[in-house]
Amino acid sequence: MNGDTLALDDPVGQSLSGGHAHLGRRLGRAATYLPEVATFSVVPPDADEAQWAELARLLGPGQFADMFSCPAVPPPDWEPVFVLEGRQMIWRGESRSGGAPAETGVVELGPDHVPEMLDLVARTRPGPFWPRTHELGTYLGVRDRGVLVAMAGERLRPPGWTEISAVCTAPEARGRGHAARLVGALAARVTARGERPFLHVAEANTRATALYERLGFTTRRPVTFRGFRTP
Repeated sequence: MNGDTLALDDPVGQSLSGGHAHLGRRLGRAATYLPEVATFSVVPPDADEAQWAELARLLGPGQFADMFSCPAVPPPDWEPVFVLEGRQMIWRGESRSGGAPAETGVVELGPDHVPEMLDLVARTRPGPFWPRTHELGTYLGVRDRGVLVAMAGERLRPPGWTEISAVCTAPEARGRGHAARLVGALAARVTARGERPFLHVAEANTRATALYERLGFTTRRPVTFRGFRTP
């Protein structure tokens, strides 16, 4: 199993230059995802004004750029939108040869389920999720009497790794172990194909951090998430 963590220093750039290249756009050394897939964008850590201008041309005027954990600072005419402290966590658990035991009561979600996925995200706010985000990887859910009440899926894909994201449970269905079951099912799938799971969590979300630690994740490094609007 791949143990190299260097790709996790630039998970967006590594994803857009590899497994997600077909879901992105690139101009020079700037890159971003297609609209409605994700708002994550990237420039080199030492980006100059020319490379920020390339990203601005890719996105268009007045558009949002989620720079994720990119350390580069844009020119002063880029409007700051948010700053969020968080942490990157990596899987330290055991590899699994199959996903069936962890997937009891779990269903796979696809394009036909996007409206209810968006509804659940709007109710729970796990992070960015758009109409085509499901194209980034596999998304799994749990239903209660036919209603989608919990969800988690695969997002960034740097070489050797898969990010688990969009972990959310409807308020009326919390405390039943849905999040743990979904993360476990995804981790089983990821490790079965020889990759390692990782994830990101807001520093203030101590409840989620504790859950992930119980499931076998440990903190790799602190990260700062930042968003800006193009001039």
